[in-house]
Amino acid sequence: MTEDKTLWWNDDNNSVMLIDQTLLPAEYKVIEITTVERLADAIRRLEVRGAPALGVAGAFGVALSAAHCLSDIEFSETIAADAALLKSTRPTAVNLAWGVDKVLRSMENLPPDMARIMSLFAAKTIAENDTKSCMLLGHYGAPLLPQIGTVLTHCNAGALACSSWGTALGVIRSAKKMGKSISVISCETRPLLQGSRLTAWELARDNIPVVTIIDSEAACLMRQGKIDAVIVGADRITKDAVFNKIGTYMHAVCAKYHHIPFYVAAPASTFDAGASESDIVVEERSRDEVANLFGRSTVPENVPVINYAFDATPLDLVTAIITDKGVLYPPYNFGDLK
Repeated sequence: MTEDKTLWWNDDNNSVMLIDQTLLPAEYKVIEITTVERLADAIRRLEVRGAPALGVAGAFGVALSAAHCLSDIEFSETIAADAALLKSTRPTAVNLAWGVDKVLRSMENLPPDMARIMSLFAAKTIAENDTKSCMLLGHYGAPLLPQIGTVLTHCNAGALACSSWGTALGVIRSAKKMGKSISVISCETRPLLQGSRLTAWELARDNIPVVTIIDSEAACLMRQGKIDAVIVGADRITKDAVFNKIGTYMHAVCAKYHHIPFYVAAPASTFDAGASESDIVVEERSRDEVANLFGRSTVPENVPVINYAFDATPLDLVTAIITDKGVLYPPYNFGDLK
């Protein structure tokens, strides 16, 4: 996954190409998306996921809408409706709306023909900058990891969560390139197993030593001294909390208790510095994701399920935030990102 793209624009068909992450690790399949409705469905179904990747997907979605809207009369209304649809699919991850809005701004007050050109240029620029940001994250974050050690990560913050390279896994990849001897413990990340299905697949493909554990095993391994650092990505960072895959908060609390550094790796586009934890809508997903596993019922039919997709980790549990602008330490000043 070091050089592979995980989603990109197809100039031949004016379409979006992406790896279907729901099929991994059993099947590697690239799908072509030609409509905004299909892209919105892919985002909801987690065929494409991860905060930076959603920013790129949202950007490409606006360009897709512009490219396939042949009516100049209905152009503005179509773009606005498609943009609203895309932003509604995943409310917690800030990058999705950020990518959509950035492309929309590039089209303001332009006639349709010029708007189509500018939307695609802006979307491709966002994708290119995402890869650059991930490389910078790796550059700034790699020195924080031990020369020899084991790093725990949760969910997937690798190339699959971006356009390439990755955020948390990008830091690990960069540390390996520096010559550090890093092995990884990947939490399985229930209920959809992004850690065991995606993170372990990426790292094994890059020949980076990786072991998968069940989520609730992490504290036990910390107590045994088998984890030297924790590094995760983020879906949104407010002025008081980091929103990431459910279970992140639990790892942060355990790391604090065991005096293990807890790092967050995220580009500046993931910061929502004007918002507080209480302002954010945390996505709740379907009961089915928890109550059924591999086609078998795992919860009695009359028992309800709470299935939050994300949790919030207070900033006082975070050792440092690795960004594409540099490393931030407490007390956090997000003005440094401008």
